[in-house]
Amino acid sequence: MPDPRVGPGQVLIEVWAAGVNPVDWKVMAGGLDGMMEAIFPVIPGWDVAGVVRAVGPDTPEFAIGDEVMSYARKDVVRAGTFAEYVAVSAWSVAHKPPALDWRQAGGLPLAGMTAQRTLERLEIGPRDLLLIHGASGGVGDLAVQIARDRGATVIGTASERNHAYLRERGAEPVAYGDGLVERVREVAPGGVTAVADFAGGQLDATLELLAPGGRHASVADPSVEQHGGHWVWVRPDGAKLAELAGMAEREALIVDVAGAYKLDEVGAAFDASREGHTRGKLIIEP
Repeated sequence: MPDPRVGPGQVLIEVWAAGVNPVDWKVMAGGLDGMMEAIFPVIPGWDVAGVVRAVGPDTPEFAIGDEVMSYARKDVVRAGTFAEYVAVSAWSVAHKPPALDWRQAGGLPLAGMTAQRTLERLEIGPRDLLLIHGASGGVGDLAVQIARDRGATVIGTASERNHAYLRERGAEPVAYGDGLVERVREVAPGGVTAVADFAGGQLDATLELLAPGGRHASVADPSVEQHGGHWVWVRPDGAKLAELAGMAEREALIVDVAGAYKLDEVGAAFDASREGHTRGKLIIEP
């Protein structure tokens, strides 16, 4: 493919790391065909960290050589981040903090901002007892840290092999699966004030465990809107990403990386993501 054109208000990023997210292979499988237009050939990838190599007209926020990161989703699925270069609107870009290495910066934007937006929609604060479904996954892990930074008490569902990991993050772990409601009740007899679902298929348990007046949101189940919940889709927003960069700088946010792949190994990265048991982010390194 030719190098991307750089229009007004855009920056050209040389890609040093691009995070893999489940939405990448779901898009490839046609899962968003009813929502987003795709123009072939499609280059997948919505996360990026790299170096600015060119700026378009009237883009004073950035300069050539800046180290940056972005949640680079566009309105049309075509020119993604699994590439050597990607052109991105400046409003979706943030400066990479020194506290994050390239792999961590490439894995933070989509997962971190999804967690951030979900907790903001739930208005999580110090008085909350928050249940997180899928707390050891890429989004859930970051949500635990953001919620704890907001002062909330967190209960997180995960397989038993990840319970010690969640305790290190400051969450009380419970095993998912049959009997989940009873296990959460042992920790929270009066129910929880909020639920963040990053796993899907948890609506019945969520509604049973919510205390009166409780709030809930899901990134995986749009049917929550029929039961008073929020279906969350994060928006590209450089200013919100900069907030997460600030958390990383003060060591309140850690991004775990599970593995890295080259461009000719994207299929293997998708296979690992589809298995659903990876703890930490998977990264493409062009």
